[in-house]
Amino acid sequence: MQPDLITFGETMVIFDPAGKGPLRYVSQFNKRFGGAESNVAIGVSRLGHQAGWMSRVGDEELGTYVVNAIRGEGVDTSRVTRTSEAPTGLYIKERVREGSNQVYYYREGSAASRMSPEHVDWDYVKKAKVIHLSGITPFLSESCREMTLEVLRYAKENGIYVSFDPNLRLKILQKYPDHKELLLQIAKEADLFMPGYEEAQYLFGTDNPEEMIERSLDAGADQVVLKKGAEGIYFAEGDGDRGFVESFKVDKVVDPIGAGDGFAAGVLSGVLEGKTLREAVEQGAAIGAMVVTVEGDIEGLPTKKEIEAFKGTNSDVVR
Repeated sequence: MQPDLITFGETMVIFDPAGKGPLRYVSQFNKRFGGAESNVAIGVSRLGHQAGWMSRVGDEELGTYVVNAIRGEGVDTSRVTRTSEAPTGLYIKERVREGSNQVYYYREGSAASRMSPEHVDWDYVKKAKVIHLSGITPFLSESCREMTLEVLRYAKENGIYVSFDPNLRLKILQKYPDHKELLLQIAKEADLFMPGYEEAQYLFGTDNPEEMIERSLDAGADQVVLKKGAEGIYFAEGDGDRGFVESFKVDKVVDPIGAGDGFAAGVLSGVLEGKTLREAVEQGAAIGAMVVTVEGDIEGLPTKKEIEAFKGTNSDVVR
């Protein structure tokens, strides 16, 4: 398969509580899977593009489950490697109340944290039109950091479009005193930088969206998309269009996890289709709104037909 988009990162098995409240009182769970990078790959695949996901999983039943499930969503998993020396990562959700989740990670020393440049199929990478990176992978381990930077270097040398979502996970970042510098280094080399408002606030030390955009462009990014939740999305190109797209309004947020990944999939699908940045952002906004109305990381990711139906029936959309 010749991939349109390739992602690199860890996908974990999720234990999703069947009820709300503290985990001490929960006795039943649903088994799912989730990871920022594979979520994006699945989202892009559902929109009609070829996507590949590269990672490592444990050589056990949970690793088999993750690979089979992602492959079943139309994503190429042929470059996923397995190891008997480390387990597949886990995380457990806690539904404290409607629309509010807590997440507990069990990923220290996981199979994916053992990724390194030697696990990358460079000939496969060279075929991609887009490489999507997140700020999670380089902080899983030193070897993952080395792999991420090597992938970034290779992509730039070979003229491959790079998108970067910082996807801050403070529980991981606390172990790395230089994490801001590394995140900004990757953003500088990326063609498209997609931070959330709170992430940009953390990285740049300002609460002004326009200043966040300018700081991102000054850092070296060619295109910037700044997500500000229910309010909307700012976007800018260094020498091109700039503007703001209002978010789609939803009556009820069921599960906010995965909305950013859905948004990224919509934007990157637009990039692959040659849309303007504004058009790509509008598509991402629609998908982000759809994702939060469904439980699970990937369950709400739509097809193009479903996006059009959503736009046509969502009468309370404010644009």
